[in-house]
Amino acid sequence: MSGSATSRSYDVAILGGGNLGTALARGWARAGMFEPGRIVLTRRHPEKLESLRAEGYVVSSSNADAVRGADLIILAVQPQQLPELLEEIGPDLESARHRLISVVSGASIEEIRQACGRPVRIVRAMPNTAVMIGESMTCLAAEDGEPAEALEEAEALFALVGRTLAIPEDMIVPATALCACGIAFFLRCVRAAGQGGIEIGFHPEDAALLAAQTAKGAAALALRAGAHPESEIDRVTTPRGCTITGLNEMEHAGFSSAMIRGIVTSARAAADLYSG
Repeated sequence: MSGSATSRSYDVAILGGGNLGTALARGWARAGMFEPGRIVLTRRHPEKLESLRAEGYVVSSSNADAVRGADLIILAVQPQQLPELLEEIGPDLESARHRLISVVSGASIEEIRQACGRPVRIVRAMPNTAVMIGESMTCLAAEDGEPAEALEEAEALFALVGRTLAIPEDMIVPATALCACGIAFFLRCVRAAGQGGIEIGFHPEDAALLAAQTAKGAAALALRAGAHPESEIDRVTTPRGCTITGLNEMEHAGFSSAMIRGIVTSARAAADLYSG
């Protein structure tokens, strides 16, 4: 273990140093919100976080020490690990002091609160790994009656690493499929475009660059105020042109329906991830 926590010695404790937890740490540090040395991350095998330790972050195997050392707690473990984690940290949680933000798929605010064994402020967040580069889409939810400042704090934190949207809690699971799983879906599209580029004559590195930058440009067009993907598609399609020919070929192969089915299937799977 490194850097045992003392009373309020950290700005934030991220319980779960997996891909998302480490991405959050790096994203907030990159945005200037927290210094690396003011972020503690926990993992059962902290030696797997040596690269973070080398960057100045505090790494620990003790969730209880991390909780005692920070007011803001990020729950970032796998769903099957959450019950054991909450049982471990429950005795150290202070209702008036601690704020919890859970990025654990499938676990409701009420389930988390009951497992903690005491009333604490809890917000659910569903970001994606693009937090590391400040480009996440994060959905946030709080219970009715929760103090407004709890959700406002979470919105301010995640706005530093991308865009945010407050939604009803029952939409967090669908958000998991569209936003969190969606990173993989869109990256698969980029990969496929790059492979197509290789087949038409580009070197692999050039094809990857062309595909990724084109996807970035398409996303930026879609994010413009008042923009709609189909209106942007219309700008580059002409009668008997090469764009409409390619689009029709992809639709004949089931491109849109495959993407829709993938998102719906992932949402169903996300609903079953947690059983506390």
